[in-house]
Amino acid sequence: MKRIIDTDEAPAAVGAYSQATTNDDLLFTAGQIPLTPDGDLLDDEPIDVQAEQALDNLVAVLDEAGATPADILKVTVFLDNIEDFDAMNDTYASYFDDEPPARSAIEVAALPKGVGIEIEAIASLE
Repeated sequence: MKRIIDTDEAPAAVGAYSQATTNDDLLFTAGQIPLTPDGDLLDDEPIDVQAEQALDNLVAVLDEAGATPADILKVTVFLDNIEDFDAMNDTYASYFDDEPPARSAIEVAALPKGVGIEIEAIASLE
């Protein structure tokens, strides 16, 4: 049975989607962008700052579902400029222990609200 995950500790959905959904085994998060829970868009900040906010949002959604970054199985990072990979990766690495999840990093033509990064994840709730 599908269950919706929603927290005030991450930005509210800005469209017809949920922050995350789960069947109580797997958690699928929506893409998190550098938007604060208060609605401040960090699109003009350097990519490391944008990545930190997107990851903080992701962690808040995980927490609401009873998960942690250690429970993440797969992450997809969307970048509007692949040249930002190294800066993103340095920030990203600080959120995971010595057993990070599988990850893909993809350059895309554009992201919502003109941000430089969007991050989504699949986590285990078992």
